[in-house]
Amino acid sequence: MKTKLLIQAFIISESLFFITLILAYVYYGIYETTGPASVQSLEPETTGFFSLFLLASSITMMMGRRGFVNNRYTALKAWLGGTIVLGGIFLYGQASEYFKLYGEEVTISRNIFGSNFFTLTGFHGLHVILGLIVLCIILSLVSFGDTRKISVTAIESAEIYWHFVDAVWIVVFTVVYLIPLLI
Repeated sequence: MKTKLLIQAFIISESLFFITLILAYVYYGIYETTGPASVQSLEPETTGFFSLFLLASSITMMMGRRGFVNNRYTALKAWLGGTIVLGGIFLYGQASEYFKLYGEEVTISRNIFGSNFFTLTGFHGLHVILGLIVLCIILSLVSFGDTRKISVTAIESAEIYWHFVDAVWIVVFTVVYLIPLLI
């Protein structure tokens, strides 16, 4: 119970960080007058494609928890492995986008768009990396047969965190990639 409460408190605090970053992105995006902005620089279709992998990873994470609850550790390993692969594919897509933007001289220090974009998406990417580290630790423990060190609460907490990361991405993707196309 205490672990779930702590993860919920952590997610609330991280939500405040993301809300602040998203509001800054929207607010300062209004004042962007020099250099490239989102519509000229970003490829929503490509990022949307890679986003599908992250969103699918929520399903695999949920299935992994179900496997653990039902003492089906082979299923847990398979679903956690799938979650890790899907999260890794998403990060590959994000890194590819960063390299493309860097090649076009869109950097964190170029202008307000670059600063806000790399801060917001980079902060999200960091959260994905941290989630993947936790999932790799759980997968390692299960793979070496040490399931006594893993509780249902730990798996559920990892799942809650992973769903949080996905939910945040839906908001970030909408604000950064989709809304500018409508304006």
